[in-house]
Formats: sequence, C-alpha cells, structure tokens
Amino acid sequence: MFVDEVEIKVEAGNGGDGCTAFRREKYVPMGGPFGGNGGHGSDIIFKVDEGLHTLLDLRYQKLIKGKKGENGRGKNQHGKGAEPIIIKVPQGTVVTDLETGLIIADLSKKDQQEIIAKGGRGGRGNTAFKTQANPAPDYSENGEEGEHKTLKVEVKMLADVGLVGLPSVGKSTIISMVSRSKPKIAAYHFTTLHPNLGVVKSSDGRSFVMADLPGLIEGASKGEGLGDKFLKHIERTKVVAHVIDMSAIEGRDPYEDYVLINKELEEFNEKLIKKPQIIIANKMDLPSAKEELEKFKEKVGDVEIYEISAATNQGLQKVVDRLADLVDEVPTSPLYEDSQIESHVLYKFKKEEPFTITRDDDDTWAIQGKEVERIFKMTKFSSDEAAYKFAKKLTRMGIDQKLEELGAEEGDQVRILDFYFDYRK
Repeated sequence: MFVDEVEIKVEAGNGGDGCTAFRREKYVPMGGPFGGNGGHGSDIIFKVDEGLHTLLDLRYQKLIKGKKGENGRGKNQHGKGAEPIIIKVPQGTVVTDLETGLIIADLSKKDQQEIIAKGGRGGRGNTAFKTQANPAPDYSENGEEGEHKTLKVEVKMLADVGLVGLPSVGKSTIISMVSRSKPKIAAYHFTTLHPNLGVVKSSDGRSFVMADLPGLIEGASKGEGLGDKFLKHIERTKVVAHVIDMSAIEGRDPYEDYVLINKELEEFNEKLIKKPQIIIANKMDLPSAKEELEKFKEKVGDVEIYEISAATNQGLQKVVDRLADLVDEVPTSPLYEDSQIESHVLYKFKKEEPFTITRDDDDTWAIQGKEVERIFKMTKFSSDEAAYKFAKKLTRMGIDQKLEELGAEEGDQVRILDFYFDYRK
C-alpha cells in the first residue's frame, strides 16, 4: 500500500530527576551534598532509509513516545541518558509542526537524520547547587519535560522529471518503455493510483529519475480526482514533461487540455509553472494526430514539442536525451525557503513573552508561559528551601511586580498550571 501522508504525535522523553543526598561516611565530618544529576530524555529522530518508499509503518503509530532519562542517585552518581528513538522514513520526507505551521525537517539527502523532538535535560542534583553561601543545599530539580508535537509527515518524491497530464494520455506507457518501472496500464481512467518512479538512461549513458503521476483533471489543485494528493510529488522535480493525447480520440481538444493542466499546476504551487517544461505529443500513430498537432502548434506558441508514439516506442529516445540535457542544465534548488524551516536554535531561543497573567472566573490570577511552567515543573516542592528558591525566580522574572500593577491584593489566589498559592506582598 502506498501511503505518502500521515499525522502523528511525538513526545520526547523527559529528563531524569536530580537527587537530594548527603555524604554520611563515618570519618567525613560535614560531608556536604552528594546527589547526582538526572539523565537526558530520549530525542525523537527521523532518519532517511533509501529502501523505504512509503509511510505505511507510521500510519499505525499514532503516538511515538521517548523514554525518560534515569534519575540521579546518591554518591554523586548521575543518571544514564535515554537512547534516542530513531524512526526510519523514505528519502524526500517533509515534517511539519501542525501547531506552528513551520517545516521541522526536509529529509532529502542520503542518510540524513534530524531531531524532530528534543528530549528534556536531566534535573540537577543538590551537589550542583552547592555554593560558598549555601554549602549544603537541601533541594534538587525534577527532569525537564521533553518536547510534545503534533506532526504532518509527508513524502515528496525525489524525481528529476515529472510526467503530468490528463488521465489515459499515456504517461504510464511512457515510463514503462523508458525504464524498468512496471505500472499498471489499462484502457480506463485513473488506472494509476499512486506515483511511479523509474530510472531512465539517455543514449550517452546519463541517467535521471522520472515520476509518473496519476492523471489530473479540472479542479485537481482543489481536491478533485487524485490531483491534490499527488501534485506535491512534482514539487522537487527540475523539469515538467507535459504529456498530451494529440489524437483527440476521446473528443477532447489537446490545446484546452494543455491550458487546463498548466492552470492546475499554477494554482497548486506557482513555482511549478515556472519550471522548464516540454510537451510530449503522444499517440502520433493515430489517424487524426497530425492534423490536431498542426492546430495545436498554431495556438501554443514557442514551446518544445516532441512527437512520439509510446505504444510503438517511436520518438521516445529523442525525448529522453532532451530531458537528460535539461536535467543537467537546471540547477538544484531547495524546496523550501529558510524562513519556512524551523531552526532548533532560533526556535528554542526566539524572543517571546516569558509569561502572561489573566484572571479566571473565580478571581484566581492565572500565570501562563513556557518558561514559568518549565521552572514550576522542574521544582521539587518537597523542601522549604526549594519553594523559597522557586518564589525568588518568580520575583526575578517580574511576576510579583506585574501582579501588584494589575491590582492583586494580599491573600489573593494565584495559579500556575494546577498549583495554587496565596499572593504575599
């Protein structure tokens, strides 16, 4: 089964908790803190596997969950980091964060791998908090939560040439004649239900990859027929080969077919219409084809047209040689602009409001924000010292001052996630 798009959730592993411990050897007076740090949670990594061509394995994995890092232990023993979870995907896979709309990864290179969700760092043990002013800290941290994301994962095939056209114009026959690809060929529309790839060789030995797409119809870019599902597979191609049934045997006008397909390409992605394009006039062995081709040439203008009969293998080698030249001439360009791709460094440290304060219906002051919630989750409230340290962090962030400006009064309830406490000036 060909599956080229899935939606999944990924949850990277949480970091292990830090340990609160003290040295208690008989002959080591005032031994001090001795708690180790927690280990790093497992990252979720996508890696290219050239042997894969479909996302079928991911279709049944609605949630990919990483493992938690080991907790720190006494005697200053640090917890072991969790092994990353590596998911193999086909070359040409694009991963999009559905929350932000940003591209997380474009896995288009051999053996490429990308961190899709980062595991949480391990919490620090109390040894890490030892200072001259506080030589025996009685607190440690919980591990940081791993990243949670909802993703769209889609395959956009890596092909140099894309064959496009209406149903039953002969695209599958062409690719079966010029490569070892064996698509299903039959005398009815939409025989081809998924893209077919084939390696094509020119007469001088150069090779390139050709993709045969399922037939397009009017409205394909908006979801009619199979078009919107498979048009994405020519986004990476260097050259578009437009196959037209020049015999008009089904009562269609070849020029109108040509205009219709170009319109659908442009509406799906305007970059497609700007790609180098040649016209393959197929079924030239049929009686009406010559006459229709003359009428077509009068309307179409200055476009390269190659006359072939895919069924009898006439004229195909000339087309292949020309396509090989175009593939060599056209430079490889990235599928996405830099602004569309999420950089882990920029994304993690992008400037955003550290917190927001709103008032709930029950008059509770609700504090929200990634940073303040991260600090809260990593705080172990098992000791007064940890609670005091947490309160000091909120003060340094400006939360106390902001609450006062908003009119909070002594004793008002304040909430962070599900934790409630009283406001004190």
